Amino acid sequence: MTDELWRWSAVDLARGIRSGTISSEEATRSTLDRIAAVNPALNAIVEVAADEALAAARTADAQRRSGHALGPLHGVPVTVKVNVDQKGHATTNGVEAFRDVIATEDSPPVANLRRAGAIIVGRTNTPAFSHRWFTDNALHGATRNPWNPALTPGGSSGGAASAVASGMGAIGHGNDFGGSIRYPAYACGVAGLRPTPGRVPAYNPSGKTERPITAQMMSVQGPLARTVADLRLGLLAMAAPDPRDPNWMPVPLQGPAPPRPVQVALVPDPFGDTAPEVSDAIRAAGRALADAGYAVVETPPPRLGDAADLWHRLVVGEERRGMADLVRQFGDEAAKRNMDGHLRYAPEIDAGGVLDGFGTRLALMREWSLFLDRFPIVVTPVSHVLPFRDGLDLEEDEAIIAAMMDAQRSLLAMPVLGLPCASVPTGIAANNTPVGVQVVAGRFREDLCLGAAEIIEAHAPKLTPIDPR
Repeated sequence: MTDELWRWSAVDLARGIRSGTISSEEATRSTLDRIAAVNPALNAIVEVAADEALAAARTADAQRRSGHALGPLHGVPVTVKVNVDQKGHATTNGVEAFRDVIATEDSPPVANLRRAGAIIVGRTNTPAFSHRWFTDNALHGATRNPWNPALTPGGSSGGAASAVASGMGAIGHGNDFGGSIRYPAYACGVAGLRPTPGRVPAYNPSGKTERPITAQMMSVQGPLARTVADLRLGLLAMAAPDPRDPNWMPVPLQGPAPPRPVQVALVPDPFGDTAPEVSDAIRAAGRALADAGYAVVETPPPRLGDAADLWHRLVVGEERRGMADLVRQFGDEAAKRNMDGHLRYAPEIDAGGVLDGFGTRLALMREWSLFLDRFPIVVTPVSHVLPFRDGLDLEEDEAIIAAMMDAQRSLLAMPVLGLPCASVPTGIAANNTPVGVQVVAGRFREDLCLGAAEIIEAHAPKLTPIDPR
């Protein structure tokens, strides 16, 4: 039924539109109707582009009828996060002072989605400055977790994850500097992919300055979706080249097959603080991979905690130079308190410490490269605890902030190591609480990462889009 097309995967929508079984306009209308029905309860999409989306869908249908070459997402409804430029729309980044920063051209991920034929139905929420594991800001308000409104939807791509989980678009665009794709996917029970830096081009033409060095090295753009197959399709679309990003790398999406059986390192409790539900999910993922022919062993990876600590030293150290002042000047109260918590947690380092830190980073990357040569797949927690209670970072107790940071060490280590990783849902724990695992592979081996993630997904309960009303 065409009014139920919002339930379809991106793969199925693309196939149906390509064959003429359904139209892009039908798929887009179904998605817009779904947005009208559930977004008031969730506030995941903060700008609905109904007229623009329907016009693009009609064009997509006309192109198919005329024999026009069709991209991999031709006619498929998607969302875009409000912290990247989309021509004619405000790049607010969740900040009141930026509400009138209207983009004059598309950023590379948006341009690539359009070239792939995607229909952008709306823009999704983020915390102010995209700098919390909670999605709430004074400009757009709070986004709710569709499974349980008492839980965070994650951040900073919380709007994207909430929208995807509830059927408001087949694929959501997100970005990930310290976990902003993987943690919202985890919190909302969907899949999310952090590609290798250099895989998906990035650049905001509206930006006044270039990104700081840690963001250039660690921040990535990527997809969120309800299925791993849709992540693969989203990556295919988003990874196209764009000359505006000189860091983009022309590496094939499919690499050589590793020796069989593929060795998997299972890391169910890296620091002795992992919730039982999370450790159980990792061991269940290991059993699924073993049943599929992988050779699975529990073994600790090298210096995971050192990599996470280095993220804080380098990234937060750089934030002290510039972003902290912007947050204090333009951020809402939640953003200011969150920034202060990060600054208290991370030790200050001088210029020499920064240079030493980059030397340490290279050593860590080498150790992991050698480890991944033995174990091409590593399965870790996304977070060591179940999704946080919403607003937890605003509580006064500094011990809570430190515990939150500690719980995200497996999440924060990966940007420092420059590795692709996927957050894969594995089920729902008590009180409608999503749980999942993180699958890690070597640089530019998203194919290995997604292949293992798909097996884990197939052995887990299927999480269908839910009605939060």
